[in-house]
Amino acid sequence: MAGPAEETAVAAVPATSPADGVSEETASPAAVAARPRGFRLLGEDKSVHKALGGGKTADVLLWKDKKISAAVIGGVTVLWVLFEVVDYHLLALISHVLIGALAILFLWSNATVFIKKSPPDVPEVQISEDLAVNIARALRADINKALRLLREIALGHDLMKFLGVIVALWILSEIGSLCDFLTLIYAGVLMLHTVPILYHKYQEKVDDFAGKAHAELCKQYQVLDAKVLSKIPRSPPKDKKQN
Repeated sequence: MAGPAEETAVAAVPATSPADGVSEETASPAAVAARPRGFRLLGEDKSVHKALGGGKTADVLLWKDKKISAAVIGGVTVLWVLFEVVDYHLLALISHVLIGALAILFLWSNATVFIKKSPPDVPEVQISEDLAVNIARALRADINKALRLLREIALGHDLMKFLGVIVALWILSEIGSLCDFLTLIYAGVLMLHTVPILYHKYQEKVDDFAGKAHAELCKQYQVLDAKVLSKIPRSPPKDKKQN
């Protein structure tokens, strides 16, 4: 039997549980699975990497490959400085780059005759038929999805989607009035390389705040629907013809 000193030492150690602030790394898998997860922006079982499509693109956006991510940010920044700060033009930039590349390769190829070295190995670049077909299929699927969404909104079947699209287009128009298209693309690239990694790092806090905001928006929408939206006459949805 344990002595009184040992019993006192055991009783002084508090029992820990996942609910007492223990991280998921130290808690048992069963305790983590039983913990209530609450609101999730990406869904219950969807990670940030999976939401970004997975693969190499997701690795670059989440800075898993720091060299490529930094190269993308650096390249886009250089292009933005050239076009916006230096006031360079796209056609002039492409022409000057091609002139410089062709001049270097031409001189290099002719200089190999005098220095008795092999000419530069310029790879033959071709777009495969499979790549072109896959790109066309992906664009076709996205365009058809957008057209179906616009048709559904235009028919007045989903008022929530209609309001969401109107607000999104209004925000886009306000942003467009403040900056040009190139600056908007540059800001979008910077956000793609910062927002996902920040959300991945502070996912619990962001989801908690988003859950509260979502609940408040749903409450306000219910009030708006009861007082205004429910009184607006709507056309009944048409039944689809059966083949």
